Amino acid sequence: MSKPGFSQLTRRIIPCLDVSHGRVVKGIKFQGLRDAGDPAERAALYETQGADEIVILDVSATPEGRGNQVETIKRVRAHISIPLTVGGGVRVVDDAGALLEAGADKVSVNSAAVANPDLLTSIADHYGRQCTVLAIDAAWRDGRSEVLVKGGREGTGIDTVGWAERAVSLGAGEILLTSWDRDGTREGYDLELTRMIADSVRVPVIASGGAAHASHLKDAFDAGADAVLAASIFHDNEMTVGDVKRELIARNVAIRPIESATT
Repeated sequence: MSKPGFSQLTRRIIPCLDVSHGRVVKGIKFQGLRDAGDPAERAALYETQGADEIVILDVSATPEGRGNQVETIKRVRAHISIPLTVGGGVRVVDDAGALLEAGADKVSVNSAAVANPDLLTSIADHYGRQCTVLAIDAAWRDGRSEVLVKGGREGTGIDTVGWAERAVSLGAGEILLTSWDRDGTREGYDLELTRMIADSVRVPVIASGGAAHASHLKDAFDAGADAVLAASIFHDNEMTVGDVKRELIARNVAIRPIESATT
């Protein structure tokens, strides 16, 4: 399915900060988390490198049954000026409002939206569709893609494509699609999954999970992603955002200017 209005836009490079108790963490398939630094320092670094946006996901909020750490978001916002999407622990519309007030530009909802799909409509009605992001964690099970919840800990039996389509009809203005099978594996994005979702919805799709080098990002764009999320390659200082953008420009990918990139 074509997405009028999006096909001509430049592609976005978005570093992702998975945060737990105020620290950036990284693992493989959402497990074995290791410390990867301070979120405000990391976000500021990525902005200087030319990041288009930052995503912060509080990966322990939902499993621990608590809200997102608003103070962390305030601190990150004080260090950056680029768009910021925040998710984790959003259960009611007031949770979204608190994050937006703390400095988020968009709010990502995952497990709570599966439990209460009307939450997407409430957030969109209160704050706008442009602020409402549905995060989907998905895994292949018996030949079909299934939605996972609670940080990938639980399957739902819900079809990923069907859920994405329903969420958009309820008010989601963007889909953040993470492949559990590829997360942290450095094997590249799940291109089949990315293509399935991009072909099924008329809102931007962000591909996440598995990036190791610039060619993986290009593959995701070719599969229909409007933006790509990456974490390990940036956290481990293997490549800067500027490095990735320069390689993509060389591969004729339309991306946003990198004049601001210092490294």
